[in-house]
Amino acid sequence: MAGGDNGVDDNHDHPDHDGYRGAATLTVEDRELEIEVDLRGHFQPIDGYYHWYGRITRHDELMELAGGRKKSVRLSTPEGSADGTISDPDPWERYRITGTSTPPFTVPTTLEAVETPPA
Repeated sequence: MAGGDNGVDDNHDHPDHDGYRGAATLTVEDRELEIEVDLRGHFQPIDGYYHWYGRITRHDELMELAGGRKKSVRLSTPEGSADGTISDPDPWERYRITGTSTPPFTVPTTLEAVETPPA
């Protein structure tokens, strides 16, 4: 495992083909918030859907709007948009976000795309 002995992979040099990390816009109750996200995803053959998930960096206005509760949201990145759900924040006030089906980021759909490192 990369990183230290903290159980977290801090090696950000590996290609990240099935995810997105960076700036995004979160729409909550008709309010648009500029946020930072770290997203991943995978295809689940049992139900036939792509499941995407991640964390939203701590954001004061989001904490005020959501109040620590589950909410339906729309997440937009430079790569796409998708509906999702935010759930309870963790102890560091970072909300978890999840969605099913088309994610708000590009997912490789060919073996060539998976094996070719991003530019």
